[in-house]
Amino acid sequence: MNFLAHIYLSFDDQEITLGNFFADHIRGNKFKHFPEKIQKGILLHREIDTFTDSHPIAKQSSKRLHKNYSHYSRVIVDIYYDHFLAKNWSVYSPVPLKEYVENFYDLLEDNYDILPLGTQRMMPYMIADNWLYNYSNLAGISRVLNGMNRRTKNKSKMNLAISDLEQNYMVFEKEFTDFFEELITFSRQKLKVLCED
Repeated sequence: MNFLAHIYLSFDDQEITLGNFFADHIRGNKFKHFPEKIQKGILLHREIDTFTDSHPIAKQSSKRLHKNYSHYSRVIVDIYYDHFLAKNWSVYSPVPLKEYVENFYDLLEDNYDILPLGTQRMMPYMIADNWLYNYSNLAGISRVLNGMNRRTKNKSKMNLAISDLEQNYMVFEKEFTDFFEELITFSRQKLKVLCED
């Protein structure tokens, strides 16, 4: 899953949210210096990724893109799924998306000193362009895909994946909806287990 989903699946616990958000910038077990709950957020992030990568619905979404985008198809699906979460946000949260992401940006700024270097570097761009809020519209998703393509030096052709989204919009949306219900249940249970340890 992509950024917004990981933040949401932290269920409003600030320390879990931080770890779950920046886990991709942590290598191996180099997280023991963080407070305990942030460590649990990092572990939750990894559990969510494993669950997603092995889930038949997410695999189905990815397979539809594989011919054109090879191993980048999983990354594209993560971005598509964040779009559907943002677009249908009111189904999942009583807090409006705009307010929710502003609160999250405040959390990042308040904890800037403990963020991994990669997160610190990314953060100004994320906030300036309001990535999380702009996931809710196709123009925002197109910008994200263009940015990802630039990062792969145009090898991935991910910029073209906006067309695949538009052509198969309802199919991807249904797959997201069905999958995300299961992912919410899984994440709640996994977080409960982690916090009992």
